[in-house]
Order: sequence, then C-alpha cells, then structure tokens
Amino acid sequence: MKTEKENGGKRRVIMRGLLATAVAMVGVLPLTPSQAADKIKVGFMLPYTGTYASLGNTIANAFKLAVAESGGKLAGREIEYYTVDDESDPAKAPENTNKLVKRDRVDVLVGTVHSGVAIGMAKIARETNTLMIVPNAGADEITGPLCAPNIFRTSFSNWQPGYATGKIMADKKYKTAVTLTWKYAAGQQMVDGFKEAFQKGGGKVLKEMTLPFPNVEFQPFLTEIASLKPDAVFVFFAGGGAVKFVKDYAAAGLKGKIPLYGTGFLTDGTLEAQGADAQGIITALHYADGLNTPKDNAFRAAYKKAYNAEPDVYAVQGYDAAQLLRIGLEAVKGDVSKKEQMYKAMGAAKIDSPRGTFTLSKAHNPVQDFYARQVNGKENKSTGIAVKALADPAHGCKL
Repeated sequence: MKTEKENGGKRRVIMRGLLATAVAMVGVLPLTPSQAADKIKVGFMLPYTGTYASLGNTIANAFKLAVAESGGKLAGREIEYYTVDDESDPAKAPENTNKLVKRDRVDVLVGTVHSGVAIGMAKIARETNTLMIVPNAGADEITGPLCAPNIFRTSFSNWQPGYATGKIMADKKYKTAVTLTWKYAAGQQMVDGFKEAFQKGGGKVLKEMTLPFPNVEFQPFLTEIASLKPDAVFVFFAGGGAVKFVKDYAAAGLKGKIPLYGTGFLTDGTLEAQGADAQGIITALHYADGLNTPKDNAFRAAYKKAYNAEPDVYAVQGYDAAQLLRIGLEAVKGDVSKKEQMYKAMGAAKIDSPRGTFTLSKAHNPVQDFYARQVNGKENKSTGIAVKALADPAHGCKL
C-alpha cells in the first residue's frame, strides 16, 4: 500500500504537468481583448493598380491620417494594417476578401472603390459577420438587399449623386439629355438615379449609351451625341477614364456646344490631368472645394501637410471610415468581441465630417447634403446645396 506521502508526490507531478501544458497552450489559444491589448486588425481591400489605383491610395492615406490624429490608436488600441489589391475585378472578390477574413483574421474590412467588387466583399462580410466599412463603392445593393447590421458606408449610394445631378439639370430647365457610362453596376445605378430626378422635373432621356468597363474608346459615342443634339449630356466616369472622356469631349468640339454634366467623380481627383478641358463642368457630389468650414479647413491643411497633395472626396470618405470605426470602438472600449453593441453605436453615429455633419440611415448609408459644383481652375467650387439631407431609398433592405 502506498503512503500518503507517495500519493501526494504523485499528485504534485501531475499538477506540474498540467500547469506546463496550460502555459504552453497560452501561445496557441486566441486572447480576448480583456486578456491582452492586441492590435486592431484593419484590412484594406482597395485598388492599388489599374484605373482606380490613385483612389485606393488616397482612401488608405486619409484613413491613416484620422488614426494619426487620434494618437495612432483607436479606443486606446493600436492599429495594424493588412493590404490586398482588389484589382477592380469582381470575379476575384471572394478570394481576395477571404485572404483578409480567413487568412489574416482582420477585425474590420475597409473597401472598396469598384461596386462589383464591393458586392462580393459584402457577401463574405455577411456570411462571417465581419465588420465592413465601405469608403467609396456606391452599389445600391450594399444598403439595399445586401444590407446587414455589420455593413456600413461612409460614401454614398450610386442612386444619390445621380439623383442630385438630375435635379440640377431639371432645375436648369433642360428638356432632353443623353447618358453615357461604363456598363456595370455603378454606371447603371447612377443613370437610374439621374433619370428619376430629371424625368420628375419634366426632362426626357433621348438615349442611354454604355461601353464595357474599363474601355475608353469614346469616339463613336461622341459622334452620336453630336448627331442627337440633346440639351445636355450626363455621364459617369471616374479615375483615368474620366480624364480621357473630358479631354475627348473637348477634342470632339462638343465643349461649349452641348453642356456636360456628371456625378462629381468626373472631376474629383482628375482636374490636374484634365486641365483646361474641364473648366466650367457642373457636377453634383457630397463634397466640394471652398466649403470653408473649420472642420474642412483643418482636414485639408492636415492632409496636405501629411501627403503634399490636396484632398478630394475619396480622402474625405476614407477619413470618415476611420472616424466611424473610432465611434464604434469607443462604445465598447476597444473590445471588438462586443459586436452588437459596437454596430448599434455606429448606426447611431453623427459624423463631424469635412463634407458637413451627416448621420446614417437605418440601412447604414449616409444621409447627407449634395452640393452643386462647378470647375473653376483646379477646384470643384461649391455653388450651393443641390439637395439637402438626401437619403437613399434603400430598396430591398430588411434591417
């Protein structure tokens, strides 16, 4: 029979083994925010190559500026960035999103520019309940049928700038218009918004023209516009495509003959390259130069100091994505496991933005003013508010 002393020694050996195993396991088990102040993982899925490359870089830079202004932390936690080039390719969206969600295990997805890619991202975000903040892509589906408690937008729905531009043109008493855009989700939805407002104001669309993305062979369409002789032309193009269209429109002799209008992306971030050909173009957008508010003046000065460049709407949207994330994280003291509480705080947020204060709709889309803007020199100067507190109809959202 073993003595009590022998049994006690055996128990101590077993306990030491269990303790050693537990200590070893600490290295492989995930730690919660209450156990360790891990960094918040932010996954940028943005275009870093192709026609939208400059837009992706601007969004990322402005997001990081907002974080820097908060001392390099949000809710007391440091930020770690993970980056994937989405290549503006919708077919690669699920694979690229999963690189961030499943491989890198990011806490928040920030992306993207291309509407088709953003739809693919949103589907993965819904399936995994990963927080997603959209700093540009306006796909109506994101705050429509694909709306979800964990998906937010700090930019616009495609319907919004299209509608605002249509209202400007209707208010100018134009009776006929021709539309031209790339044949993909963003283009069609902006045209739909434009038509709704333009037709409501008594206008008629003579023809809707499209070309494949990112094709920039505009000459056949310019020839047809000249033959149709509408009162005005509405287009949606952005990035490099917008630069070429504006220059081609002028080269075709249409500038000064048939007024050219577009959503603000036609002339935002592109004026340097468009030069004199862009002068006088009128657009509608939720941001403009010359707002001259304390918030906007401070933002513009800080961005220029950090990156030696003038900020544009893409910078504002990236900046506000970080501001919205900060509000959510502060509500849960940095504990990203408290998703429901964090999403609720973000949904109720009132963002002090360079564009002007805005709130979020039930579908998590900005309710915001849209400015009428006219190109003057190297600026998209505000000529007033075209539509006050414009809310997207969020068709199909069941939140």
